Formats: sequence, C-alpha cells, structure tokens
Amino acid sequence: MEKKPRQPFIPVARSQTIRQKILSLLEGNTFSARDLSAEIGVSEKEIYYHLEHIQKSTDKSSHNFMITPALCKRCNFVFRKRDRLTKPGKCPICRGESIQEPLFTIKKQ
Repeated sequence: MEKKPRQPFIPVARSQTIRQKILSLLEGNTFSARDLSAEIGVSEKEIYYHLEHIQKSTDKSSHNFMITPALCKRCNFVFRKRDRLTKPGKCPICRGESIQEPLFTIKKQ
C-alpha cells in the first residue's frame, strides 16, 4: 500500500484575529463555547483559551464580560462560584452529568 505524500498545511486566511472575531460575536449576543467554536472554526479548547484572555482584557476596558453560569439539567443546581470558564463534569449535588454549558456575552458599560 502506497502512502500519499502529505500536503503542506496552509492556514486559513483571516481578516481578523480569533480574539477579535470572538469579541465581535459576543458584543450584545450570547454564545456558548461550542457555538463559538462552530461559528469561528476552531476547537472548543482553543475558544476557552482565548476567552480567558478576553476576560482579563475586558476588565481593563469599557466592556463588561458576563458569564451565565453552568446549570445542572437534573436538579437545577447553578455553578455560581466556579472560576473556570469550562463546563463542569458532574453536579456536586446529584452527581448528574447532564449540564448546560456556561454562556458568555460582552456588554458595553
């Protein structure tokens, strides 16, 4: 069996950086990391990485980075005190794994 020669990786041409695209999508709109991933075309893991930096930079600007916390679909426990932006694995109350992802939005002050 003959292997095909690998084609060189050609990055996608972008007019904005990934963070600029995330910022423009989040201004006035609410998205989960999964929605942002599908919209922009990068992995969810990479979206969370960029969201952490966006959260820090919006603290110093005139924008408000808002997080709607994750919610257990089984017992309605709200993960209010969670510092991480990622979706939790299990609910601490009912141990259910059916959890609604946190949602993100940016509002101008």
